Amino acid sequence: MIYLKAFIVGGLICAITQIFIDKTKLLPGRIMVGMVVIGVILGAIGWYDKLMDFAGAGAGVPLSSFGNSLWKGVKEAVDKEGFIGLFTGGFKAGAVGTSAALIFGYIASLIFNPRTKK
Repeated sequence: MIYLKAFIVGGLICAITQIFIDKTKLLPGRIMVGMVVIGVILGAIGWYDKLMDFAGAGAGVPLSSFGNSLWKGVKEAVDKEGFIGLFTGGFKAGAVGTSAALIFGYIASLIFNPRTKK
């Protein structure tokens, strides 16, 4: 049953994002930033953890989960370090995901022939 929940929730998140890409004039980068911000907001009000408990990877894989991770990192750093945690918490929480994206992107560029569209 968890697979069905993950598929439905993850698919719904992706479908909503795709609708924004297709039906608005927003650039994809702005939509992605919006997904991160939505993840931060849902994490701050305590809803994203409930969604993760319900849907597992269906809520843990999309970009909104990255926003939730940033929120958790900032919250923990502020609790531990005070005001400076506002600036360090997000970097610590997002470092692994960002590093992985950069490394795998670089490896993909070595394997394939990247070029700009004409």
